[in-house]
Amino acid sequence: MVPKFDLICTGMALVDSIIKGFDPDPISASGYRADSGSLNVGGEAVNESIAASKLSMHAGILCALGNDGAGDLVENELRKNGVDISLLVRPEGHQTPVTTMFVRDDGGRQSITNRAHTANFHPERYTSCFHDTRALILGSLFRAPFDDPEIIFDVVKDAKEAGVLVVADTKLPNFRFLTLDDIRDSLPMIDYITPNEDEARHFTGKENPEEMADMLLGYGVRNVIIKMGGKGCLYRNSGESVMLPAFEIDAADATGAGDNFVAGFVSELIRGSAVIDALKFANACGAICTTAVGANTALKSREQVIRFIDEYGNE
Repeated sequence: MVPKFDLICTGMALVDSIIKGFDPDPISASGYRADSGSLNVGGEAVNESIAASKLSMHAGILCALGNDGAGDLVENELRKNGVDISLLVRPEGHQTPVTTMFVRDDGGRQSITNRAHTANFHPERYTSCFHDTRALILGSLFRAPFDDPEIIFDVVKDAKEAGVLVVADTKLPNFRFLTLDDIRDSLPMIDYITPNEDEARHFTGKENPEEMADMLLGYGVRNVIIKMGGKGCLYRNSGESVMLPAFEIDAADATGAGDNFVAGFVSELIRGSAVIDALKFANACGAICTTAVGANTALKSREQVIRFIDEYGNE
């Protein structure tokens, strides 16, 4: 039987309030200025499912939204971008998180979260859908709902029992702090883990990317991809280590670049691409994302990514 979904993305769904060009000098006792402000849907599960859908994947999303205006905004954007929302839940009392993000001129950013980010969604109650997909992207590992070792274990165990490719994207913790030791039983069931350099440094205590990857491999993860922004990415497993350079472009906003990277990588793996080719495609997806403000603005299609690789790949 052909699976209904190419991939399912599960994790956080939220709205990003993105402020660019913030001037820290007040213009009055209570007023500040910025170059621009915008509302954009976000959260790893949202960003990855939208990017995968744009790349012609049948992408589903398993997450919770509040019965509020922010939740309506996210659901409408998912619908508009062709994401299958049949697994979306909107329980009473659940508040859709809103993150305030300050974006610097170089594309880097800082964010402010709030208690709505700790909402108690239980994806382990819905894992029967894993029998109907080829891959599962576990967004927001180390953040709610994946800041609970039991939830993490139940989800990845059920996914592996369903024969699903499991990819875990990580985030720095914000309210509940877990270590690698706290989830050591889950890590061997993860096929690919994809921290960025800061996250890998935080969880491993190492400074060298190769040492970061080796420590994660030591916990039983099968493959490690460390996203390194403008430096590219490191891929490492027990038998191979490859550093892929980034595409050289002018970045406007790095919000969601890592999510677009992961969606691109998994989408190409599902299509049967070799890992290195999938990583090059993923690098291109991440780079394209940074050329506009917002996580879901710049990436349009797989054909766009292929043209981008053709244009910038040989520079």
